[in-house]
Amino acid sequence: MKNKTVVILGSSRSFGNTRKVLDSLLSIRNDIDIIDLNKFDIGYFDYEFKNKNDDFLGLMEKVIAYDTIVFASPVYWYTMRAQLKTFFDRISDLLTEGKKDIGRKLRGKNMAVISCSSDKELINGFAIPFKKSADYLGMTYLGHLHTWLNEKKQLDDKVLRKLKLFSSKL
Repeated sequence: MKNKTVVILGSSRSFGNTRKVLDSLLSIRNDIDIIDLNKFDIGYFDYEFKNKNDDFLGLMEKVIAYDTIVFASPVYWYTMRAQLKTFFDRISDLLTEGKKDIGRKLRGKNMAVISCSSDKELINGFAIPFKKSADYLGMTYLGHLHTWLNEKKQLDDKVLRKLKLFSSKL
């Protein structure tokens, strides 16, 4: 069976620069699904689980059907966008009694990251939360690809080559 891959898009703009990168990825690999976190109601993590009836658990039940999970985010203040951080925080829900069966299904899956910013260089440390989360959850970390758009708001040839190489790892 072919590896099933999903991209979790965590951006304020569903069709912003990060989505342009993902559209280019889809032109290379049309077998990848995209889940836009803007289409879901996902509340912040809280220790009393007041958000248990939002969209998070239903979404995670869909996500765990994939072999490879790619997180895509613009770079905001040197880190992932708030939508994606909230999603990551809610993974804590899957580590508690009653939901551990869902959390355990992340073991053995692949994780990768795509970031996008206006800078060609990315400050060290952006990928640390992803790598450490993959390690903690028993996932295989496939790496991080940083992308950017040129002055014409397009991906230049260097980024497209990097994206093509990265897509072969997924």
